[in-house]
Amino acid sequence: MAAVSVFKPGLFNHKVAVVTGGGTGIGKAISTELLELGCSVVISSRNAERLQKVAKEMRQKIPASSPASVTPVACNIRNEDEVKNLVSSVLKQYGRIDYLVNNGGGQFSSPAEHMTSKGWKAVIDTNLTGTFHCCKEVYSAYMKKHGGVIVNIIAEMWKGFPGMAHTGAARAAVDNLTKSLAIEWASAGVRVNAVAPGTIFSKTAMENYKELGPQLFKTSVPFSPAKRLGVPEEISSVVCFLLSPAASFISGATLKVDAGQSLYRTMWEIPDHQAWPEAPEGENLAALKELLEPQSKL
Repeated sequence: MAAVSVFKPGLFNHKVAVVTGGGTGIGKAISTELLELGCSVVISSRNAERLQKVAKEMRQKIPASSPASVTPVACNIRNEDEVKNLVSSVLKQYGRIDYLVNNGGGQFSSPAEHMTSKGWKAVIDTNLTGTFHCCKEVYSAYMKKHGGVIVNIIAEMWKGFPGMAHTGAARAAVDNLTKSLAIEWASAGVRVNAVAPGTIFSKTAMENYKELGPQLFKTSVPFSPAKRLGVPEEISSVVCFLLSPAASFISGATLKVDAGQSLYRTMWEIPDHQAWPEAPEGENLAALKELLEPQSKL
């Protein structure tokens, strides 16, 4: 495996997890660590060919003694019927779904004023509606009667998400959805939590942003208190913790995994301007002007 898990071998033996977006980046790291810990994993995304390739790669690294297996199932989570087919196929093969990790999503960089309605809708449908589809179907088809754990992957969007307002809005909505479902489904023994990664570097993420990718990640480094970027394996271990019995009393929580980035600075620069109306006249404004532009005493 790409990294060795800090958790004990066999922690998830004979469990079954569905990981959307499980073939690349953070999703691949989560799937890889779950497999290492004995969990059978169904990886899902729209790209069937890439899923097959990744599944083959993962199978080669599963120890012969492990009960784990990996199954690729193509699914567009925007489409409710495809999500239903995904869940039914998992239940047909394994008979259970213990864990759901909603990692599938996507976005593109754009100032809000240049976003088309089509682009906005595509991101909302994937990141928000797709997550809802998966949660609802897994709950209705299995977890309502048997319990389980759901982890939603969102983003560091606590100061807004300038340059990606569509995904910021969607991820904030999933944060609230997480809290709502944690209460609604508590009586079924279902825990629902979220993980909010900071800036996480992966080759596929850099490629997704095309020519902007390298510069985007390079310029992100100074905005992390760690003064480095995170990697997917630093998210997967947190997800495994939330899925594990160690988190048995945690639900409705969003865990920020961002080295304190959400408490620090934002990458969005606002140029100097005089577009705002001036503050109300009075002694305080006069004192402020004197502070900023003191008059010469000569």
